[in-house]
Amino acid sequence: MIEAIRNALRIPDLRKKILFTLAIIALYRVGAHIPVPGVNPNDVKDLVQGAGSALGLLNLFAGGALENFAIFALGIMPYITATIIMQLLQAVIPTLERWSKEGEAGQRKITQTSRYLTLGIALLESLGLLTVFQAPQSSGGLGIDFSFTNEILIIISLVAGTAAIMWMGELITQRGIGNGMSLMIFASIVSRFPQTIVASFQVNTLLMVLMLLISLAVVAAVVFMERGQRRIPVQYAKRVVGRRVYGGVGTYIPLKVNGANVIPIIFASSILLFPTTVARFFTNVAWLQQFSAALSSGWLHILLYGTLIVFFTYFYTALVFNPIDTADNLRKNGGFIPGVRPGKGTAQYIENVLNRITLPGALFLAAIAVMPQILFQQTGDPLVQAFGGTSILIMVGVALETMRQLESQLQMRHYDGFFK
Repeated sequence: MIEAIRNALRIPDLRKKILFTLAIIALYRVGAHIPVPGVNPNDVKDLVQGAGSALGLLNLFAGGALENFAIFALGIMPYITATIIMQLLQAVIPTLERWSKEGEAGQRKITQTSRYLTLGIALLESLGLLTVFQAPQSSGGLGIDFSFTNEILIIISLVAGTAAIMWMGELITQRGIGNGMSLMIFASIVSRFPQTIVASFQVNTLLMVLMLLISLAVVAAVVFMERGQRRIPVQYAKRVVGRRVYGGVGTYIPLKVNGANVIPIIFASSILLFPTTVARFFTNVAWLQQFSAALSSGWLHILLYGTLIVFFTYFYTALVFNPIDTADNLRKNGGFIPGVRPGKGTAQYIENVLNRITLPGALFLAAIAVMPQILFQQTGDPLVQAFGGTSILIMVGVALETMRQLESQLQMRHYDGFFK
């Protein structure tokens, strides 16, 4: 691995991309410590740390910017939510579905629409945070009475910060190495580790060492599942054109065990956070507060969380991989699966295989996400959440994807990569 990094730094083009990526990530981390004017960050920090899992997940993805109430306090979540919504809407809105099949031109339209939707979501989340800050302390707020000018300034700062994050992520994707948005989430999660480790050392050293060992085991399991796939063999018929023979080669269709990656966890978290967000707008409705509290923590939250992850794993996998389209493409190109009828039979075979391998992937995602919450409920140590399965899954997935991109760049230039 060290030799591969050295090889990457020897190549001027790759070195420029790596340094550019690191510079943008450093700029992103600086923005996470620039406070929004008009609010005391210490009050917000107490509120976020006392909110349990409701605001804790948002603070995790923002790299602590929410508890600092920085200009990047909303983090990457508005963009992630907008992207997921756009992908779901492609299945029900004909215009979006048509755009998705128009190639690069259609993708540009979808990207532009996602940007506008991101800013709209950021505006709503900004208004929600203002409502929380202005709510009385007896209702879990800060009891701050903002002037109209301060409200406008806070909203503009947060929405502009979200736009800047989106712009920096796209810059990394276009001119750097890896996926920009994923790397910024990676940087946010990693930035929380030193502070949490130091705090946990002071509280319980034995627990911290035990959690580090468990985390290493989880990393190994995540790597194993991320690289796991079922390969369906495909054979292409031979074609004779003149004196030349074309086709006849064998290949395969790779179906990943965890094809949905971390998307089901993020979407399930967003669904469970929605009642909490709504409840903060209606602090006087007792039953809504009780319902929100039940969904924010406890065994009901854990049960629903795991169930939603399994559901969205199947849902998202079916959304991004269509067996019927795959079977049609195989038939049009003269390909077939040995022992399976082309057309409808092939589509049914691929769907059955996909359903079988998605189940262990869905259960693995649910276990990875739920187990840290169970441990946190029993111990109350923040290290459990910081080294939680969701964090590790995101970090390992992003690291592997970035290494694959560097690998392909190195192999194009006849260098040995990471995966020998």
